[in-house]
Amino acid sequence: MYDEIFETVVQITHHDYAGCIDKKGWDHPAYFREQIATRQLNDQSFEALMQDYLRDYQELHMGFRRLEQESQRDVGFTVRRYEDSLYVTSSQQEKRIQVGDRIVALDGETIEQAAKRHARELKASHHEREDWSGVLLDTSEVEVIASSGGGRTLALQAFTKLPHTPSYKIESVEDTLILTMTDFWNHDAITELIRHNEGRFQNAKKLIIDVRTNKGGSDLAYSELLPYLFKGSHVDLRDFGDKAYTLCTERNVDLRVELMDQVLQTIEDEKTRHQIDVMVRELKKNRGNGFVELDLSEIEDNMSFDTKQGPEEVVVLSDVFCGSSGDSFVETVKHSDKVTVIGRPTLGMNDYANVAMMTMEEKFQFWYPTSKSSAVDEGNGMGGVGIQPDVYIPWTPEHLDKDVDLERSMEVLENFTHKGSNI
Repeated sequence: MYDEIFETVVQITHHDYAGCIDKKGWDHPAYFREQIATRQLNDQSFEALMQDYLRDYQELHMGFRRLEQESQRDVGFTVRRYEDSLYVTSSQQEKRIQVGDRIVALDGETIEQAAKRHARELKASHHEREDWSGVLLDTSEVEVIASSGGGRTLALQAFTKLPHTPSYKIESVEDTLILTMTDFWNHDAITELIRHNEGRFQNAKKLIIDVRTNKGGSDLAYSELLPYLFKGSHVDLRDFGDKAYTLCTERNVDLRVELMDQVLQTIEDEKTRHQIDVMVRELKKNRGNGFVELDLSEIEDNMSFDTKQGPEEVVVLSDVFCGSSGDSFVETVKHSDKVTVIGRPTLGMNDYANVAMMTMEEKFQFWYPTSKSSAVDEGNGMGGVGIQPDVYIPWTPEHLDKDVDLERSMEVLENFTHKGSNI
């Protein structure tokens, strides 16, 4: 079973993955074939082997996992690197460690040594962009310096990973409206939130949009918000957007249509349903045609819109935990004269996008992107760098004690008010 699954994945990465031409020769299937043939594997070790194979593609929209929820594990806390320490940023399940504690060694290695050895897993060129979750899961013990003082060695445990809990909320702080969106998955909930608060958006002088932890979803989900964020009377996003070329292999079209049919079952908004229907029709029409720029002119009213009365100045908070449709949102609103992006660069996932998912042997799930941005060939891709903020604020341990980004945003908006111009 394992060798058949592996060969299917290799076939997909070589022929159906949207980066198959650009990244030809990046993978090393012969090595992994030998591993499968000579090792005694179970589902867990095979999952790890597949994830290791896929790392060579450096593709954030690609992954392989076991389907059981309990198989998704983490160490019960999260960290972020600053200089030569990993600072604990949250601790939902591991109660032996606290926010603000710092880890200075993993299995006897300094953080710098561990970073060099695990460069493929960390997938980053900058400390504050490193993802240590997988490395920690494979670590036996860490040396911890408590925020209150004193050091100790801690043997790590594995916990069943908690599911993501979406949050879409609007709150007011003095004369500023703050909108937080942790993802763009729930079209109906986000659309309802925007429509229900139309008056607040129209009357607000200042708006802060927090997408620092936005896990993506669908660009369609935030279309109702865009008319409040631009100046002028009419905006056409195609004036500054890149083109997308969809690899319409038979497999890709079948998997994408299947996924969209599932999404339709969760959406009630008629406009969104129509947009998805048109995308499905275009995919089916081009099935087997290779790379195609889909004709979505029938539904491109979401790319062109009349602006609405809204806040005079807008700040968008970004960070490396904002990816996929979160990347798209930040990239789009940066074109607005009244938007200032503050924080750190986004994750940068969208050189290759529009994911297809495939279930294998009712045990595993493999996903990969099926479309390619024209920015890749133009040398303007976002991979590894993300969408850059207008005002960069390095992450430091001070962020654990207070919301440095939000405070700076308030200062920037106050500067707008007093000076009447951009910073």
